[in-house]
This record gives sequence, structure tokens and C-alpha cells, in this order.
Amino acid sequence: MHLVIANKLYSSWSMRPWLVMKANAIPFEETVIPIRQADTKARIKAYSPTGLVPVLIDGDAVVWESVAIISHLADRLSEKPIWPAASMAARAHAKSISLEMHAGFRTLRQSCPMNLGKLFEPPQINDDLRADLTRLEFLWRDTQQRFGGEGGYLFGAFSAADAMYAPVVTRLDTYQLPVAEDTRTYMDKILNNNAFTEWKQQALAEPWSIADYEAGHTVVEDYWTPTYKASI
Repeated sequence: MHLVIANKLYSSWSMRPWLVMKANAIPFEETVIPIRQADTKARIKAYSPTGLVPVLIDGDAVVWESVAIISHLADRLSEKPIWPAASMAARAHAKSISLEMHAGFRTLRQSCPMNLGKLFEPPQINDDLRADLTRLEFLWRDTQQRFGGEGGYLFGAFSAADAMYAPVVTRLDTYQLPVAEDTRTYMDKILNNNAFTEWKQQALAEPWSIADYEAGHTVVEDYWTPTYKASI
């Protein structure tokens, strides 16, 4: 399998299938194509019919969109616990909340873009952002109460649902958004996950900085320390 992704420092959608594959020990080749370079569009088009990443090439199958890639992996490798194995109800819930992530939380995603290289001062929390935070915390709490059990993830063991929400965890952390104690506990579980820490270490070593992802927020701490830096 060959997974084509964008900058690990910023690309939340690339992170999601990558985490699923790493967490489930699925072997794959990886190509990182940094966005906003002169040759970005041409390089991505060589792999992706949409001109977007992530995209997975698996033999004759070319799969784009994060949720579609995860679904393909679950179909292809049914022995892997990509979705919760406990019950059909748990799997249905996991898929529902994953698709809600795919389509929802727009204010949170737009006002707090993923940036693994910085710690920012909290933004002003308007009604729309507060509504996203309220829904997010309820969703995680309700899921863990109903399906969590042991393990600390949304469904006990790490699953695709946790991968879908991992970039949101980073946003809450990066922008120091106010959360309840149980939310922080779940965040720490994701932030200390081995697959996530591997992704972050590689992200912090990337040379590319994108100004649009850095502007408009007050930096408290800078973690980004590549040996070579190129601003875009």
C-alpha cells in the first residue's frame, strides 16, 4: 500500500488514515507532498484524481478522502480492529461520530487550524465556537460512558473514531481551549499515543512553514525545530 499525504505539521486529513495504518501495524509506503510549492499540484495529480490528498494506492484500487480510505482498510483487512469490535451498535456509533467529524465542527476547524509546531494564546470564544466545544465534549463523554470500558479511548481500545478526532485534540491543545477534566484526560490519551507521537516528531522535523497557518494568533511557545526552515 502507498499512502500519499501533505505536510504533517498542518494536514489533519492526512493524519487520520496514517494513524489508523500505524496503530494497526499495516505496512505501507509513504509519500509526503508539501502544499503550496510550485510543483505541488502536478505531484499530487500524479496520484490523485481529485488533485487532493490523502490518497491511498492499493494495487488497482485508488482511494481518496480520509473516511473512504479508512473504510477501504476495514474492508480489506477485516481481521484488524479498525472499527470497534464489541458490537454492531458500537461500530454504528463509531461510524456516525466519525462522519459527524468529517462534516461538522466547522467553526472550530476554521478558527483553529491544526498546527503541531506552536502553542498559541486562546482565541476569543464566540457563540459558534462555544457550541462546537459543547457538542464535542458531550460527544466524547457520551461515547465513553456508553462504549468506552477499559482502555481510555472512545471505545476502550484505539479505533478509527479516535483517529478521526485526533486532529481536533491537537487543536484544543494548541489553542489552549477550556475543557472539562474528563476531556483533558482523553486528550492526553491521544497525545501520548505511540502512533501520534511518531507523527508529531516527524512533523516537527519538516522544513516547510506556511504563513496562513501561523498568522493571526499569539505564539506562547514554538516547538518547530527543523535543521532547515523554508517559509511559504
